Amino acid sequence: MQRILIVNGPNLNLLGKRQPEIYGSRSFEDYFEELSGKFNGFELEYFQSNVEGELINKLQQVDGRVEGIILNAGGYTHTSVAIADCLATIKTPFVEVHISNIHAREEFRTKSLTGKNAKGIITGFGLYGYEMALKYFLEK
Repeated sequence: MQRILIVNGPNLNLLGKRQPEIYGSRSFEDYFEELSGKFNGFELEYFQSNVEGELINKLQQVDGRVEGIILNAGGYTHTSVAIADCLATIKTPFVEVHISNIHAREEFRTKSLTGKNAKGIITGFGLYGYEMALKYFLEK
């Protein structure tokens, strides 16, 4: 059974409350429960932090211990050289996911520092983007 880690960055703990017109009205915890039931071939783990260093520590900790990572680094996507450096170093394949279409938002959100080493970037499909990333790992 493949182990997949979903890592969410800052403010994604506020899904369901934060800007529902952009991010929807559902909490990630509710969605994660549903997602876990849909994909029996995976052992899914979920980690969220608003702290850049905690995200880096988790990514380094699981490197080589999971078969894949789904990463939504939130605002750090556009600003964190440190997370980008971590992702360039780890060997575990990852897919970057964004709930909103980052290319249809503010100019500073259109560039992803963290996506350079991703297998792919899924953006703009809401929470369904996480399912799309899991399908990639399922078929890989």
